[in-house]
Amino acid sequence: MAKGKRLKGAYDGIDREKDYALADAVKIVKDAASTTKFDETVEVAINLGVDPRHADQMVRGTVSLPNGTGKSVKVAVFAKDDKAQEALDAGADLVGAEDLAEKIQGGEIDFERCIATPDMMAVVGRLGKVLGPKGLMPNPKLGTVTPDVAGAVQAAKAGQIEFRVEKLGIVHAGVGKTSFSEEALAENITTFVTAIAKAKPSGAKGTYMKKVSLTSTMGPGLKLDVAALTAE
Repeated sequence: MAKGKRLKGAYDGIDREKDYALADAVKIVKDAASTTKFDETVEVAINLGVDPRHADQMVRGTVSLPNGTGKSVKVAVFAKDDKAQEALDAGADLVGAEDLAEKIQGGEIDFERCIATPDMMAVVGRLGKVLGPKGLMPNPKLGTVTPDVAGAVQAAKAGQIEFRVEKLGIVHAGVGKTSFSEEALAENITTFVTAIAKAKPSGAKGTYMKKVSLTSTMGPGLKLDVAALTAE
């Protein structure tokens, strides 16, 4: 009940039909979170004019947020010998080959990003049914199948996020924490929206970016002014 009252209070004075300027929306989200006892995640959701069931309308990629996500990301790496050591030196949390595959097959999936060297894909390929549904399957197009495992691990740790449009044409991501400054959040949000705009697929027709919403874990949802945001 307390949560419901707090959320109702957060919505007081907010026009749910209004398209807010980014700076105003960020301030409202941060102010609403000032009464919570934990550092909430700030999330952006974008409704796109695509049908991801068609290959030429899929929106997927990665983007490095300039101010990070505020979240500690656990990274697993499939590599051997020197590459395994490179991954460990770069800060990977789990590194292995067949042994790591066995753990994953057994249900041990305690990580948020999975990276592999090209020569390990024969092993990783057997995990498609396990990692695929969780969005963790290494993919060369996303830079997670690469000989540069150190660079990939560092990017993941520094705030690189993956995005993929869902069945209903929505793509979303955590873009920071409410403890971030307004400027840092605005910069991260603009970077994420720009990445989605650049990822516009060839098969997209009509209005591509229909709606952009901003919210926090326990805060109100706000619609952003899409035209002004894309202009930025």
